[in-house]
Amino acid sequence: MFPRIASSPARAAVVCAIVVAAVGIYWAWHSGDAATAPAGGTTAAQAAEATAPGAAADPDSVDLSESQLAAVKVATVEERDFPVEKEAVGSIDFNEDMSVQVFTPYPGRIISLYASIGDDVKKGQTLFTIDSPDLLNAESTLIAAAGVLELTSKNLDRLRELYTTRAVSQHDLEQATSDQQTAEGNLRAARDAVRIFGKSDAEIDRIVANRTADPTLIVPSPIDGRITARSAAPGLFVQPANPPAPYTMADINTMWMLANVPENDSPAFHLGQPVRVRLSAFPDRLFDGKITTIGAIVDPNTRRVLVRSEINDPQHELRSGMFGNFVIDVGAPVRSLAVPLNGVVREGDGSMTVWTTADRRRFSKRTVKIGEQRDGYRQILEGLPPSALVATDGAVFLSNMLAIAASQ
Repeated sequence: MFPRIASSPARAAVVCAIVVAAVGIYWAWHSGDAATAPAGGTTAAQAAEATAPGAAADPDSVDLSESQLAAVKVATVEERDFPVEKEAVGSIDFNEDMSVQVFTPYPGRIISLYASIGDDVKKGQTLFTIDSPDLLNAESTLIAAAGVLELTSKNLDRLRELYTTRAVSQHDLEQATSDQQTAEGNLRAARDAVRIFGKSDAEIDRIVANRTADPTLIVPSPIDGRITARSAAPGLFVQPANPPAPYTMADINTMWMLANVPENDSPAFHLGQPVRVRLSAFPDRLFDGKITTIGAIVDPNTRRVLVRSEINDPQHELRSGMFGNFVIDVGAPVRSLAVPLNGVVREGDGSMTVWTTADRRRFSKRTVKIGEQRDGYRQILEGLPPSALVATDGAVFLSNMLAIAASQ
């Protein structure tokens, strides 16, 4: 309790002293707050933001809690070899240099067919047979020539016996000898004429012995290959070189890869360069080949140049029309820094970024310039120091955290 003050002037003086002391304490208290508070005062939201998880002084950095660290994997950036390559998209086609149209050598009507589209056939295997009037005439001539030779041979033997008894003149014997030799020549010519149709000597001997002509002409496959087209049908009359060919076939040990490369890339391609082809049907495999043709003109509409490669296909797995791309090395490999694909993030503005860390807790975003992609790694051309620690998994998680912090 305050002591009792008897007079009014004394009481007034005490009250004034108390008020002055209170004002001094107030200003001293708030002067200390002003020295440590930001301009305009500290709001509750600002205080909460300052202590929120993931917040960091650097606007391009985030701090992770122990639980958040489980979503991120960190590794030291390493160097890898990246080949200097050019790529082009194309499609598989049959090797036209090894394709052949199979025509009948003589006119006739098709009797039977022995191969269909897609069949693999061997050289000499029967494709189709025809009823050939020309073969029938050749075999008839052969039979007649054989009969004439048999007759002249018997006549010569008889005249030789008669000549020993002087029953015939020497002129008659010589004439018989000449006739027999002429018949032998005619028979050889007739046999050769039938042989042209594909008949073997055994078959020709059988025709002569049985005196029976067989007009069935066999048309065999000229190469080992696959049937790529067929227009033949039983009863169809066919003639030599009269399109369409009854059969079209191709040697499929090699195939063509047809690609159109940009005009600017065309100087990097040369005949004989090895190529590697990856097809959509075989995404995990590479087929080897080499460039065999480079187009002489640039397409005026697409500004591209045709590049044709010959691809090895010993297992006959490729099909005409398959879609894929070929890759060709145009220089020595380049050794560069590399980051796993999961460690590179494409930002909304199109820039590419990686996340680096020094203490495996605070991560900072770095904008980088990327290069080629190979074996699950992305080439880093600029923006990343050697031996840096980078987030290899969880880079997208870090970018999302930074975006959320920036929006608060």
